[in-house]
Amino acid sequence: MVGKRNGMIPNAHFHKDWQRFVKCWFNQPMRKKRRHQARVAKARLVAPRPTERLAPLVHCPTIKYNSKVRLGRGFTIDELKSAGIPRRFAPTIGIKVDYRRKNRSVESIQRNVARLKEYRSRLILFPKNSKKLRAGESSAEEIKLARQVTGTIFPIVKSKKSLKSEKARVPTESEKKFHAYHSLRRARANKRLIGVREKKEKEAAESLDAPKKK
Repeated sequence: MVGKRNGMIPNAHFHKDWQRFVKCWFNQPMRKKRRHQARVAKARLVAPRPTERLAPLVHCPTIKYNSKVRLGRGFTIDELKSAGIPRRFAPTIGIKVDYRRKNRSVESIQRNVARLKEYRSRLILFPKNSKKLRAGESSAEEIKLARQVTGTIFPIVKSKKSLKSEKARVPTESEKKFHAYHSLRRARANKRLIGVREKKEKEAAESLDAPKKK
């Protein structure tokens, strides 16, 4: 059977040895075990230091997501300076530093400075020379209390909102008389016409104060 125009013969062949391209995930359990073993090996290697570094709290970009708080890439220079931590010293004690990020509000600086100060107050800094302690280094008694922290340091704690909804009730007379659409339209009109109305009131007051011509 010959097709029209260019003489193409319809012969669609979709079963081209599909079994050769099937991907099965039978190695998932073993991969999970290997990842766990790698985490344990890393924790032993860096002990007694934490397995992760301290990250700041930042807001996501764009209007759609800026209400969400997440962990950022690193602390800014202003945040480290406000917390009294030198920027070259910060990475040595497990603090992430981001030279590109900028603070756009006072609240963000205050929040992350408080985070840095809390971390610094709980940090047990091992001395380089046990016989001669430098400023900020811990004593032998404090070193005995040191425990390795695994996982995220100071994770984001989400507040659980109360899921109890308001119980059904009979609406009041004021609620029945309230018209949401009219109220919104009136508020928009008041905002739009505030300048025109102020101008008219001012002109009316000036016309009353002006002396009448005889």
